[in-house]
Amino acid sequence: MVLCYTCLVGKLRHISLTSALLILSACASTADYADTQPSGTPQITYAQVKAAPESYNGQPATFGGKVLGARRLKEGTRIEILQLPLADSLRPTVDLGKSQGRFVALQKEFLDPATVPPGTFVTVTGEMAGSIILPLDETEYTYPLMRINNLRVWTEEDEEPPRIRRPIGPYWSPYWSPYWHTWPYYW
Repeated sequence: MVLCYTCLVGKLRHISLTSALLILSACASTADYADTQPSGTPQITYAQVKAAPESYNGQPATFGGKVLGARRLKEGTRIEILQLPLADSLRPTVDLGKSQGRFVALQKEFLDPATVPPGTFVTVTGEMAGSIILPLDETEYTYPLMRINNLRVWTEEDEEPPRIRRPIGPYWSPYWSPYWHTWPYYW
């Protein structure tokens, strides 16, 4: 059986076009699920909850921020958190000026408050449970209350991966050398 060159090129073109379409359709079918909860309902924002915490009872939410304090109580561990916007990785941003307020997260199971000291960045996923009024300095503050399903404590190791230094020049090596910047350019 002899195939002509144009037939062979045509078949290869057809196979590559089909492969490209399959890859593109797979990419297009993955929706952006960052704005939805697992149940498919839209993600509620902290501003919505802050405005009317009682109207979101039982609804799932994901908030993050900086721990201001944690206290062990009879009903669980209460964590006071300064809300911060979440990045795409669900890690809270470190710009405290972008905070919209505070919230309280309640962990029913035992959680040692020493594992979430003040200043720790956390992401909390759980269900909204109304609000709680607690003293804040010389005033009373209404905190949105969340029951914790999942608590993610962020550490310094969870930050961006370290960047690999590359030499200035045509050669690349994974090893650092003090002579990299003295190499001449061969561009």
